[in-house]
Amino acid sequence: MPQTPPAAHIRGINAETGQIRYLAPMKHYLVINTCPDLATAQRLAEIVVGGKFAACVNVVPGVQSIYAWNGALQHDQECLLYIKTRADRYAALEEALRRHHPYELPEIIAVPIESGLPAYLAWVDQQTEE
Repeated sequence: MPQTPPAAHIRGINAETGQIRYLAPMKHYLVINTCPDLATAQRLAEIVVGGKFAACVNVVPGVQSIYAWNGALQHDQECLLYIKTRADRYAALEEALRRHHPYELPEIIAVPIESGLPAYLAWVDQQTEE
């Protein structure tokens, strides 16, 4: 008997036929990470691209972050990283970020890419082959 995809993969139901439409399993992620300064951001970007954990990293300097840490409100200038990778490389990417990141608790958030330019996503696949 065929297995039904999880409910999270349901895109909708065709009103005329009642047929359920499913999303394809997420194959790519946009991983978001913040760094304390440009030098750290560039170093981490080189580590993850050089190690084939990611295909590309956009470094966005000058991000203002406001957050609570150890009971106090913090205001910091940071650099934001947008990291493009394959879903099956995420665990290795997270490990590399955790190992090399200076923060005690680095922001590492993976957002599934639902769709994108097929040629670009194929390039992400090629760049992250082990």
